[in-house]
Parts: sequence; structure tokens; C-alpha cells
Amino acid sequence: MAEPWDARAPASSGVLAQWPPAPIVPRGSIAGRSLTAVVAIMTFLAAVTAGAVTMMVGSASDWQSAVGREVTIQVRPVSGRNIDADVSAAIAIARAAAGIADVRAYTKKQSEQLVEPWLGSGLSLSALPIPRMIVVKLAAGAAPDFAGLRAALAARVPSASLDDHRGWIDRMRDMAEAVVVVGIAILALVVAVTVLSVTFATRGAMATNRPIVEVLHYVGATDGFVASQFQRHFLLLGFKGGTIGGGMALLLFAMLGAANAWFSGTAGSEETTALFGNFSIGVAGYVAILVLVVLMAVVTALTSRRIVNQTLESID
Repeated sequence: MAEPWDARAPASSGVLAQWPPAPIVPRGSIAGRSLTAVVAIMTFLAAVTAGAVTMMVGSASDWQSAVGREVTIQVRPVSGRNIDADVSAAIAIARAAAGIADVRAYTKKQSEQLVEPWLGSGLSLSALPIPRMIVVKLAAGAAPDFAGLRAALAARVPSASLDDHRGWIDRMRDMAEAVVVVGIAILALVVAVTVLSVTFATRGAMATNRPIVEVLHYVGATDGFVASQFQRHFLLLGFKGGTIGGGMALLLFAMLGAANAWFSGTAGSEETTALFGNFSIGVAGYVAILVLVVLMAVVTALTSRRIVNQTLESID
């Protein structure tokens, strides 16, 4: 004879055959809906964090790649020297160096415009000793001799200095690593909060259904069977909440990307794009959010199973 607690057992004949076996844990309880909302919120926060980290790391990588392909030569005005002649000499030295693809010098007016954001527009900057900038683009795959280029500049143009942006690139790399560490910390906090929420919800469900669990336990139902019922219930709740939260995060990134495209061409949009890109999280971002959805469901299920097993051990 099939055990009455086994949901896979065939229904009895008669009136009872019209009623399907009821689950141990009700699916539409208030506690279940509350847990689904909590998991959805936690997944949303984790997905937003993962997407933001992905965008920041991608933007930092693009910045490092773009800056790493260029170096700048700064020619300062010095009393007794012709700055135009010094700029021409620095250009000639840079073009003669190995591994250089292109050399472009800023005009005096363009150099003055570089300091306008700090000094303000509408000022007469002709009397200020503003350096002249020379942008040197490196050839793809080349390894220029910066030490030799610096020595040549120092010999012929003492007022010139070479900046390979190495310090700036190192700071960008440190910033990207810090963003990743912060993202991992936030994800760990989200998982911890989810575990605590599932723990309280499972204990509440066990307390509510304890008489039923005790009856099943005493008539021969194994701990594995009872635990699997709770695990299946909370797995579905976790997957539902994770899907809602992950979907909301994807919708948010899609709306941000659409807004950025809508305001494309404005000054604010250009600055935002330079900082965050086009708000596209890419394949890595989508994969991260999908992994988070599955992770939240698995964490919910395993936490509930652990709590149920601990409770069943107390019944023995």
C-alpha cells in the first residue's frame, strides 16, 4: 500500500480521488509572497551591482587601452627660447623615434582651450606661460624606447617633457580593482541577507506546519522526503523572486541605454558615455545576472533544506 504522505501515490477511489494531494507547505501563503519579494529585491540589488561593476571595469579597460596607445610631449615656454622652434624640434624628434605612428601638435589657441575648464572662458590667456601639447600615437604592437626619446628631447629641447601616462593607467587599474572588491562585498552582503531571510521564513513554515511534519515523521516519512518538500517549495520561490529581480535589473539597464541614446550629442551625454560607456553590460553582464538568478534560487533551496534537517533532528 502506498504511503499517504507520498505525493506520487495514486489517488484513492471515491470522493477523495477528485482531490489532488495537498503540498506540505502552502504555495500561496503570505510568508511565501513576502520571501519572494525579499529575494526579488536582493537579486535586483545584486544584479545592478554586477552590471555596474561590469560597465566600470569595461570602461576602465577601454580608457587604459586608449591612453596606452598615446603619449604626450609638453613643451613649456622658457625665457630666451623660441617656443615654436622648440615645438618643431620636439615633433621632429618624435617622428624619428621607432614605434611612432603619428605626431600631432596643438596650436597655441588649442593649448589655451585645454585650461579653460579650470580658469574659465572669456579670459585673455596670451600672457600666461601655457605649455604646448604634442600628442604622439604609438604604432600597434610596437614597444617604443621612451628612455631614448626622453634623452633626445632633453638634449635638444630642455623645456620638453614626455608623459607616458603610466601613473594614470596604474591609478585606473587600482580603481577598477577597488570597484570589483566593493562589488564582491556587496554581493556577499546580499547573499547573507538572503540566507537570513530564508532561515526565518523556513523556521516560520516549519512552526506553522510542525504538527503535519511530526505526524508524517512518526508514521514513517523519511527526513529526506520532508526536507525535499520544503526544498522544492523554496527553490521555486527563490527562482521566482530571482527572475523578477533579475528582469527588473535588465529592464533598468535597457532604459538607461535608451535614455543615453535619446540624449546622444549633448554635453552631459558625452560626459556620461565617457565615464560609463553606452550603459551596455555586454555578454559578461547578462551572464552574471543569469548566474545570480540561479544562485539566489540555489541559496534559498539549500538554506531551507539545512534548517528543515536541523528541525527534524530536534524531533527525533
